[in-house]
Amino acid sequence: MKEYSVILFDLDGTLTDPAAGLVEGFLYAFRKLGIDAGDRASLTRFIGPPLFEQWQRDFGFTYEETENAILLFREYYNIYGWWDNRVYEGIPEMLAALRARGKRLAVATSKPEDTAHKVLSLFGLKGYFDFIGGADGHKTRDKKHEVLEYTLRALGSPGREECILVGDRVFDAEGARRVGIDSLGVRWGHGTEEEINSSPFTYVARTPSEVLEIIK
Repeated sequence: MKEYSVILFDLDGTLTDPAAGLVEGFLYAFRKLGIDAGDRASLTRFIGPPLFEQWQRDFGFTYEETENAILLFREYYNIYGWWDNRVYEGIPEMLAALRARGKRLAVATSKPEDTAHKVLSLFGLKGYFDFIGGADGHKTRDKKHEVLEYTLRALGSPGREECILVGDRVFDAEGARRVGIDSLGVRWGHGTEEEINSSPFTYVARTPSEVLEIIK
């Protein structure tokens, strides 16, 4: 087992469960656009990947149509949705234990960076992290590997062999592989069992306590 000194975390589906607020925001946008996008459970597929790319592909939107759809989503989410969220059981204890072991912790999320700061502050988690890296829309960093590169630079570009990303979706595993770091998939988030099993994660954990057993 390798020893890691820098632990990067995805946010949605890994540290917190944002499903309630996000799904309401998706429904708000789709109603405004007159789109039947499926039931609530099916909409959780949009939690994790960059929305711009996902909605363009799923709905065949033009660039301008996708921008408009995301603006409509944010009309709801930026006011009501971002706080309709919860921390997964065991997360604060896991973060505290990793800090006690001398690990450097950071967040690397496809969620807009300012929203990530608000969510982590809401739940008293912000103080655990040396840096919180997020997306800037679909400008220079939106995809997971772009956010990871940005976050690693902010941390002083540590050796890639020292770093690991903890996440819950295939996009996390693929982003980590693309930037040359290991990854740990968690089974409590929004990635299905099949998705986690077929993704190129270096390790997999079922609970936050298992994360602590893997990351010594």
